[in-house]
Amino acid sequence: MTIFRYAPVVAERFPAVVGGVIHATGLRNGPAPGPLAAAFVEEQAAAIGRVGATPLSEVPALAAWRRAFRAFGVDPTQYRSAAEALLRRLTKGGALPAINALVDLANLVSIRYALPVAVFDLARVAGGALTVTVAAGTESWADIGASETDHAARGEVVFLDDEHVVHARRWCWRQSAASAARDDTTDVLVTVEGHHEAAVEDVARAMADLEDLLGRFGSPSGVRLGVVTAREPSFA
Repeated sequence: MTIFRYAPVVAERFPAVVGGVIHATGLRNGPAPGPLAAAFVEEQAAAIGRVGATPLSEVPALAAWRRAFRAFGVDPTQYRSAAEALLRRLTKGGALPAINALVDLANLVSIRYALPVAVFDLARVAGGALTVTVAAGTESWADIGASETDHAARGEVVFLDDEHVVHARRWCWRQSAASAARDDTTDVLVTVEGHHEAAVEDVARAMADLEDLLGRFGSPSGVRLGVVTAREPSFA
């Protein structure tokens, strides 16, 4: 069964996209253990050092996401990719909060490679499958921290499940509250995506790190990895 794919409209409009996908089952989650918490803090300091005085808009991976956002009509200075938002918070002097082990390890890898990393709880995804597609504007969406359900905007790129519920808006701007990793999450779909020239290599390195961190701190019973592109748009 296909559990992640780029819809034809996305594959056609974004031919450079590279997506790494990890399906992990039988995980344990909860507060990050000491070694992971320490590694997350260390990576934040390392990321600040790597960026230095370089404007985030000039980091190749982030610049490519800005171009992708503009291509589907979104101002990337108003709605920033998840990776840019994390790095922006860091470079402005704010540490990233600890959420839980799965979210923290995803954020660690995201700031290491300047790529958006998302962790979806598959128990809360209808059909256990996600499609990256263009919204019609009628799909439902529940923002993290919001009390009411909203809808995606027509034309934006979204992650959509089999019941037309949006699990990520503006491609990688923000994840839905519905499928965010919780302490009781056991089965996940992890995605890491890029559009820049070195995306193939960077996504592969990020996936290797994610697999290692999931193995060390999530103790999964099973892990499967794959890469999706415009030419090979499905992970089954």
